[in-house]
Amino acid sequence: MIKIVPVNNKKLLKQFILLPYELYKGDQNWVPPLKMDQLKFFSPAHNPYYQHSEVQLYLALENELPVGRISAHSNTQHNLEHKENIGFFGFFECIDRQDVAQALFNAAYAWNKERGFTSMRGPMNYSVNQEVGLLIDGFDDPPMVMMRHDKRYYQKLFEACGMQKTMDLYAYLSIRKDMPERIDRVAAAIQKRTGVQIRHLSKDKKQLRRDIETVFEIYTKAWEYNWGNVPMTKAEFDHIVEELLPLADPELIFIAEKDGHPAGFSLALPNYNEVLKAMNGNINPITLIKAMAAKKRIGSARVITMGVIKEFQGRGIDSLFYYYSYKNGLPKGYFRGEFSWVLENNTMMIRVAEMLDAVPYKTYRLYDKAISS
Repeated sequence: MIKIVPVNNKKLLKQFILLPYELYKGDQNWVPPLKMDQLKFFSPAHNPYYQHSEVQLYLALENELPVGRISAHSNTQHNLEHKENIGFFGFFECIDRQDVAQALFNAAYAWNKERGFTSMRGPMNYSVNQEVGLLIDGFDDPPMVMMRHDKRYYQKLFEACGMQKTMDLYAYLSIRKDMPERIDRVAAAIQKRTGVQIRHLSKDKKQLRRDIETVFEIYTKAWEYNWGNVPMTKAEFDHIVEELLPLADPELIFIAEKDGHPAGFSLALPNYNEVLKAMNGNINPITLIKAMAAKKRIGSARVITMGVIKEFQGRGIDSLFYYYSYKNGLPKGYFRGEFSWVLENNTMMIRVAEMLDAVPYKTYRLYDKAISS
């Protein structure tokens, strides 16, 4: 018999965190997150998401053994931004059984209904600023940093539980070892036409702090009208900067300026999933040695986010960001570049990716389920 229990103690949280390590055992394309990081992520004391929204984790048990998990959570920032009244779910993992999946979705549905939400959307872990969407295509490559990997049968479980597609998100992959001359010419023409200057993040500590504040300013303005965008609170932004800055390469983070005024920013990260893969979720002397060796061999990077302030949109600045990401990344050995995620209806960004000969190689899907009154 399947029993759904709320995660309300350390033992259950440990089971919640460890379940994927069992489910994906033997899957060469799954990247184990660090267990220590997971404990912090689900801690209200460490994760500023809990400062503005509610979260309830659920575990599915059979004979007292975990066989599935899900979160039900609100997103106050989303509903304020979009004038909606929807709830969310995320962190779905499950054995290949419809009854287990249905019980998990029923729990998330009931939690969201109790709070008066009109629908629930997911998977989101917890918001668009983290891991988003269910992988439905592209299972034969490991995910890049901050992207999901899922079981092939999850789509079947989701849709049999009445989940309806809301939006697809694409991950584009470009593999190259040099920059074609035609792309150099296009980039030079865009820069001349726009008069925009592109510079990477400063390595000077004082200027770096000012640059980070500039990025937050641009981020807040640039994503204001995007579908599904959820502005980070200052606490969330500072938290993610604290997490990502040690992993970041300043020469892969760009600020666009026009006449000294910020116009946009772009953030690419070396694909640290290649390092996490070697560590297998654990931190100890052996895995640290493996991590150091893997770090030297990182051969890919992911353009995680970029934003262009509204008055500068449509001028090709996004193309310049992709260009400079490759221009600076290729000498470092980052020959595989992922641009993700891109909304299926974002024709402008799709066109830019295709200009760089990138191809869609993974598709992630967001689902909604209406909640009856």
